[in-house]
Amino acid sequence: MAQPATAAAERELILSRIIDAPRELVFRMWTDPAHLAKWWGPRGFTNPVCEIDARPGGALRIVMRAPDGTDYPMAGVFREIVAPERLVFTNCALDHDGNILLDGLTVVSFAEEGGKTKLTVQTHAVALVPAAARYLDGMKAGWEQTLDGLEAQVRDTASRELVVTRVFDAPREVVFAAWTDAAQAAHWWGPLGFTTISCEMDVRPGGAYRACMRSPEGTRHCRRGVYREVVRPERLVFSFAWEDADGNPGHEMMITVTFADVAGRTRLTLHQTGFETVAARDDHRRGWSSSLERFAEYLAALPANR
Repeated sequence: MAQPATAAAERELILSRIIDAPRELVFRMWTDPAHLAKWWGPRGFTNPVCEIDARPGGALRIVMRAPDGTDYPMAGVFREIVAPERLVFTNCALDHDGNILLDGLTVVSFAEEGGKTKLTVQTHAVALVPAAARYLDGMKAGWEQTLDGLEAQVRDTASRELVVTRVFDAPREVVFAAWTDAAQAAHWWGPLGFTTISCEMDVRPGGAYRACMRSPEGTRHCRRGVYREVVRPERLVFSFAWEDADGNPGHEMMITVTFADVAGRTRLTLHQTGFETVAARDDHRRGWSSSLERFAEYLAALPANR
C-alpha cells in the first residue's frame, strides 16, 4: 500500500522561457495530441500513446517510452483551460497496474510579448511510494529537456504554419458578417492597392467560394476554396488555393478563423497551414497583415461603428 507523502518526498519547480512564436501556436502545442506527442518527455523519449480531452474535467493519458524501451505511463485531468492563456492539469506517474506512484499538479501560463510567448510552467509533485523518489531527483532535468523539445517542435511547426491575431473595435457579429458577406469582403480583401473584381461566397459547410483580385500593376490573382466548418459567429474553416493562368487550382492550404468576443470588441485569430516553403508563409504573412489593416479601416467606417 502506498505510504503518505512526506515533506522530503515532494518537489516544486517554476520554469520560464521566451518562445519565438505566437502564443496561440504555443498553446496549441499543449492541447493538440498530434503535436504534444512529438515533444513531450525527456530527450530521446517517444510517446506511442498520447490521448487528450482538452476541456475542464477532460482526461489526458500519455505513455512515454524511454530509449531502452521501458514504458512510463501517466494520466491526469484538466482542471482549468483558458485559451490561449492558461492550463491547469494533474499529472500522475503510474505503474503498469495503474497505481499512482507520483502525484503532480502543473500550471502553465502563456503571456504574449511582442509576437513571442513567455511560457511559465509551475509544477509540484509528491512521491507516494519510496521508489518514486528517483522521479523527483530527475524532475528538473526532465522538464528542461521537455521544454527543449517543445521549442524545437514550435520552430518546425512555425515554419509551415501561420498564426495572425488582431483585435477589432467592433462586435463579433459585425466582424463575422463583414468576413462572410461577399459584397462586404470585396471592399477590404487583399493587400493595399489591390482591388476585387469578382467575389462569390456560399458560406455553409460544403459551400464554395471564389474571388479574383487585380494588383496595382494589373495582374489578376484568383483564389478558391470550400468551407469545411461554419459556426456563426465564432469560427470558419475553409480550404484555400490560388488558381493558375488556366483557372486550375494549385497547392491547397487550410485556414481556420476564430472570432472571440472581448467586452464588445472582437479578437480574430487566423491560422493557416500547409505552406510548402518558409518564403510562401512569409509572403502570406505580409499579405494578411495588409489585408487586415484594410479590414480594420472598413469596420471603422461602418455606420454602426462611427
